[in-house]
Amino acid sequence: MPFSTATIAVPHPARYLSLLTARLEQDASVEHAADGRATITFGQGACVLTPARGLGVIAAAADGAALAALRDILTRHLRRCADGEDPEITWTEPVSGADMQITDPVIGDYLLRHCTGADGILGELIAATREAAGTAAGMQTSADEGALLTMLTRMADARYAVEAGVFTGYSSICIARGLAAGGRLLACDTSDEWTSIARRYWQRAGVADRIDLRIGPAIETLRALPAGQRIDIAFIDADKSSYPAYYEEIASRLRPGGLVILDNVFLGGRVLDPAYQEEHHQVIRRLNDLITADERMDSVMLPLRDGITIARKR
Repeated sequence: MPFSTATIAVPHPARYLSLLTARLEQDASVEHAADGRATITFGQGACVLTPARGLGVIAAAADGAALAALRDILTRHLRRCADGEDPEITWTEPVSGADMQITDPVIGDYLLRHCTGADGILGELIAATREAAGTAAGMQTSADEGALLTMLTRMADARYAVEAGVFTGYSSICIARGLAAGGRLLACDTSDEWTSIARRYWQRAGVADRIDLRIGPAIETLRALPAGQRIDIAFIDADKSSYPAYYEEIASRLRPGGLVILDNVFLGGRVLDPAYQEEHHQVIRRLNDLITADERMDSVMLPLRDGITIARKR
């Protein structure tokens, strides 16, 4: 499903939004958000209007022809709302979810240069993972995400942490370093191969005595936890189709004020594009909606790397 955007320089964008939605609500479904945004759903696609510095428009449709038709409808109605004005309306070239640049390389580099960076041990682990895993090394937690995990673990004063998905252990080190005195990390993974690298670097980082590694399906490990076990912080970065099960097992055991962090909630931009309908796309899409509506949680989704959701139990 291609997307196209436009920013229309008008003096009163909220007024234009109101006029446009009033014009279209007889032929389309219109939903207004508390922050002033409006979503208009047509048979062939949808658009989101945002009144900010001008009127922002995001249009999406099933294919290029449908997108062109949708943009034409919006352009014609916007001009009719102009009331004698002639606003410039320039659409960007269509782009699909898989082609989105979620984090521009320039921004990504700037972020990495302006956070607590990887120390020598983590740097060596990055190099070892790249050598051992090749292109699969892209699964490794980035330095800025690792710094965030350490910071959140410390802020939560966490004494019991859970990690679903270890890979070569970068995130494990970051979480373990943030634990309060005597804290423990339950690290769940199915791979002896990758976690053998993790074990070596946990030892070198001086955190091996804080980590309990369980090899096997993470959902079975989580379900086997004692009923009274309370989790202070959890990080989910494993097989995407199992995210809802991990989330529910963790959320039910999370203490009030505890945190659950989920990685890859964008799936490379494909979650944003309804054209992608494989199981893991649908699963993460539904889970993102579920967390937003979960009355047990306050949550925020961040555009860091491939998308991170942080949910805090009320």
